[in-house]
Amino acid sequence: MEVAGVVLAGGAGRRFGMPKALVEHEGALLVERAARVLADGGCSPVVVVLGAAADEVRERADLTGAAVVLNPEWDTGMGSSLRVALDALTSTDADAAVVLPVDMPGIGAAAVRRVAELAGPSALAAAAHGGRRSHPVLLGREHWAGARAAATGDAGARGYLRDREVALVPCDDISAGFDVDRPEDLPRAGT
Repeated sequence: MEVAGVVLAGGAGRRFGMPKALVEHEGALLVERAARVLADGGCSPVVVVLGAAADEVRERADLTGAAVVLNPEWDTGMGSSLRVALDALTSTDADAAVVLPVDMPGIGAAAVRRVAELAGPSALAAAAHGGRRSHPVLLGREHWAGARAAATGDAGARGYLRDREVALVPCDDISAGFDVDRPEDLPRAGT
């Protein structure tokens, strides 16, 4: 199975006070870390969706090996970034895509590999933390059109997944499923 990776990194990070793609944590920008986690987890290609401060992210971030795409509608929410990513993947041979928001530094390559083990064109899976659906999320290629159509606002694929059977993959032993919304969330990050 060919499994692509998607980093959703287009937001302005209003609650954080700056785009989270540019947040430095443990010696790397969050966008660099997310792209590396997907690549180290076996994903190829890795698509990084940028939006707010895209020029600065391109200038500062080492995204070697990743395909960087721009979401011109980034200010409408994460849904538009997911649409841009899925559009970018349609010309690839990927059977599935693992989606990771940029603001989840507690997710490591082991969680990506564990979720990606379920990859297939019809697969829907997600990491589970504390028994609840979390990230990364695996979307089989057969679901891309539906997920794309349902991706609006900041919901991403949430509405699409809510109405379908999603295999939950317990990952509490290898990752932490919280996101970083504010600077004070960073100290507890790191897995």
